[in-house]
Amino acid sequence: MIGLGKSIAHTGASMGYGWNQEKDAKVVYREHLSGENPKEITQEFKVVQSQNHKCKKNTLSFVLSPTVEDGKELNEKELKETTERFVKEMKLQERQAIAFVHRNKKHLHIHLYVNRIGFDGKAYKDNFIGKRSQQAAERVAWQMGLTTVREVQQQKLEKVKEVRAEIRQIHEKVISEMRPKDFDHYIKYMKEKDVQVIPSINKSNRLQGFRFGYKGHELKGSDVHRSMSMARIAERIGFGKQVSQNITKDQTMKLLGNTVQVSPNLAAKIAAKVVKQVIKRTIDKGIGVGIEI
Repeated sequence: MIGLGKSIAHTGASMGYGWNQEKDAKVVYREHLSGENPKEITQEFKVVQSQNHKCKKNTLSFVLSPTVEDGKELNEKELKETTERFVKEMKLQERQAIAFVHRNKKHLHIHLYVNRIGFDGKAYKDNFIGKRSQQAAERVAWQMGLTTVREVQQQKLEKVKEVRAEIRQIHEKVISEMRPKDFDHYIKYMKEKDVQVIPSINKSNRLQGFRFGYKGHELKGSDVHRSMSMARIAERIGFGKQVSQNITKDQTMKLLGNTVQVSPNLAAKIAAKVVKQVIKRTIDKGIGVGIEI
């Protein structure tokens, strides 16, 4: 479950927009309020807020978002308990508050509004409210057996790990079996295997590498594996020495029918990898001649 929190100034507008996004939004939590609509509740907030004229952002706005799977299982009683626990974790029990649930989208979520001004006229300290909201939501998720943010992040990492492995496997197959002669052929062969190779252009409008799109993920080549940087791909597909020298000299190259600017850093890396490969081939040929004799 994710928790988002901030202080706001326009209580009525924010509450009205959120409440009216879904017809007959279900109220799951109410504290020290009797109003039945955003306008009435805003007025009740204002009565208490009138004790503190210095505080301008005098309402706390929170959104609690369980995972899609958890949201499908939570009933009204559990949604109320989730909200109550969050309010307690944030130490906001003795303040006016209203919470309602949105089910109009696939991802169920709770909107919670709390009066930042207490009955004593003092304002609730909102420093680091975003981080504290997330931490409180994490504790509530753990208490109620819901999926925590850390668990969601771990699941995403595991999924990305699988995707990275698949992209690299396809890359190695294309390099070893299809033997592309240049980047254009490499991009074409990878696309035939459902991997989109996307030229990455920096703020200076220069090519700085490749990104790989696969199964809804988009990753930098070096994030897939260190062997999949653009310079290392150039080394593997056998870029000619002359082509490399031209890239270094002009800092341009032909790609997909266009002449593109190449970042100095990428041009230098390609040149270094190609020189390394040329030296290796020369050494290998020398060894081969020696064996034949």
